[in-house]
Amino acid sequence: MEDLRQKMGVMSQTICPTSRTPSDENLKAQNNGKEEKIQLRREISLMNGICLIVGNMIGSGIFVSPKGVLMHSHSYGLSLLIWAMGGIFSVFGALCYAELGTTIPKSGASYAYILESFGGFLAFIRLWTSILLIEPASQAVISLTFANYLVEAFYPTCQPPYDAIRLIAAACLCMLIFINCACVKWGTLVQDIFTFAKLMSLFLIIIVGLVKIATGETKSFDSPFEGSSTDPGAIALALYSALFSYSGWDTLNFVTEEIKNPERNLPLAIAISMPIVTIIYLLTNVAYYVVLDMPSLLASDAVAVTFGNAVLGPFKWIIPVSVAMSCYGGLNASIIAASRLFFVGAREGHLPNSLSLIHLQRYTPIPALLFNGLMGLIFLCVEDVFQLINYFSFSYWLYVGLSVAGLIYLRITQPDRHRPVKLSLFFPIIYCLCSLFLVIVPLYGDTINSLIGIGIALSGVPVYYMAIYLPDERRPKFIRKLNDFTTRSAQMLFYCCLTEFDTETEAQPGGKAQ
Repeated sequence: MEDLRQKMGVMSQTICPTSRTPSDENLKAQNNGKEEKIQLRREISLMNGICLIVGNMIGSGIFVSPKGVLMHSHSYGLSLLIWAMGGIFSVFGALCYAELGTTIPKSGASYAYILESFGGFLAFIRLWTSILLIEPASQAVISLTFANYLVEAFYPTCQPPYDAIRLIAAACLCMLIFINCACVKWGTLVQDIFTFAKLMSLFLIIIVGLVKIATGETKSFDSPFEGSSTDPGAIALALYSALFSYSGWDTLNFVTEEIKNPERNLPLAIAISMPIVTIIYLLTNVAYYVVLDMPSLLASDAVAVTFGNAVLGPFKWIIPVSVAMSCYGGLNASIIAASRLFFVGAREGHLPNSLSLIHLQRYTPIPALLFNGLMGLIFLCVEDVFQLINYFSFSYWLYVGLSVAGLIYLRITQPDRHRPVKLSLFFPIIYCLCSLFLVIVPLYGDTINSLIGIGIALSGVPVYYMAIYLPDERRPKFIRKLNDFTTRSAQMLFYCCLTEFDTETEAQPGGKAQ
């Protein structure tokens, strides 16, 4: 037993060393005697970045409910055209984020970009909405979907027990929190493995579809545009459904400070990931359309499972397992992104200082990760957590649109700023106009839920005024005392220390042109 423990310790140290090597000390000594800064390490490679983006974009949606586009477009041809348009539009947004991510080299994605462009108030509202609703609710939903598909094989004729699903979802969430607390490389390794696994399952679906086409089963595409909807409202809803499936392309921008050579790898990861996801979405839908008729597609609650039952025979169990694995990888990417959002928010003074602590040896934001996990567990206790998703369907596009508007604003106010990637203004302008449309659609089509979401966001206004806007001497004393107490306690309990953004990354040689 003791030998096993020693071997595990050596393996852990090899994969993710937690103490400085002699070479690290020598490098520090040679660096003009400067003290080594305690900050997040750049451990995310180009491949890790691609897997983060692809793994978060391809969630359970393409397996479970790609029927939203077909339901509103009413034809196979128009639905595929809308899927392609959604991919092109998402490429526009991703390109804008490539410029923003290399111009503002901070983690936090839209929060950091809104803060830099429009100031603290709008950035805090974005952060407040994420803490109170967006991140914990979405993670709870993903973990519940994972648990449902994991146990589906054991309950083929009935609903699985409510408590079993919640406990498995909680265990999944806790396991991923532990992995990401232990080591950044462990988190990216999990992401790489599960991204490749979900791609393999999608390739299986695509290959089956292509074989069917090669054998002449193309009846569904004899008249692909027959019956297509001509109602602009229906087409708009179809496009909205497609774009929601493409969301997640901003994941890598949440961890900009941890990317190796971000000026090269951030835009390159985006440029590689977006075509991969778009092509996979199109080919997967073609495979669905070849095998299943339209009534079967629209009636199914899990299209990929229905597809597997129709063509995979004794291997149909692969699809539910693939959905579970897809959810697991998507949840891991969401945890990585959300914890960095909370970390950066605390470092900017918008959240308690304790959330900006990192471990002295592992260089992971443990308090932010644990806070993220705690919020997710709280939301798992909400019986109808899926209803909460409806409250923020518009806010994703609102904050992304504000970020891209910030790109245009910074172009005007800071024209000489160093920009390793510089797009034509055509891309951000078109994207902002389309984002405005995507904000209006849910307000019009789902007014009550959207207004509730707006109310949740506005509940952060008094918090901002009391805890951030007021000068220190006018703030309630208990806020400062509580902040100091939690910071000291977290430092002692988790062996962490405060860290600041490395300003040297913004002042590189050949930086701002004067």
